Amino acid sequence: MNKKVLFIVQTAIIAALYAALTYAQNFLLPGTTSAAVQFRVSEALNVLALFTPAAIPGLTLGCVLSNLYNIGSLPLDMIFGSLATLGATAAMYFLRDVKIKNYPLLSLLMPAVFNGVVIGWEIEVFFIDGKFNFVSFLTQGGLVALGELGVMLVLGTILYYVIVGRKIDKKIFKKVSE
Repeated sequence: MNKKVLFIVQTAIIAALYAALTYAQNFLLPGTTSAAVQFRVSEALNVLALFTPAAIPGLTLGCVLSNLYNIGSLPLDMIFGSLATLGATAAMYFLRDVKIKNYPLLSLLMPAVFNGVVIGWEIEVFFIDGKFNFVSFLTQGGLVALGELGVMLVLGTILYYVIVGRKIDKKIFKKVSE
């Protein structure tokens, strides 16, 4: 199969998975995908950026689609949330070989760092009273980062070890990354 076609297919599948998981979670547990301390199960899919560059645009597009669905999302949230995902997944991909005892801890922290800073700033500037307060920014960013940490260090870790343990990375993702 052509590498470009495989890349596009993987990107589309990852975007659809992210959006479908977010929609399903929001349907079953309203508000859990868009609160200050959100726990988006779909964020665990960020782990896919460790295995294929197709995850970078796939997760970014999935985030855009998910934020379109969330009622009350500002257009700015679609922009900034998606940029945070783009930055986090790109950083994860570039740090994928940095491991502590075969565990990609630094990579798994990237979604918390990027979303904490970007979404924390967005909440502080656009959702609070329009004035930037550093302590409030740290609070908002910390709450966002906390949710991301929970997802990545629990669900992301489980997904990572399932993919590696079952050699899914070698079976499915190897051809695009080569």
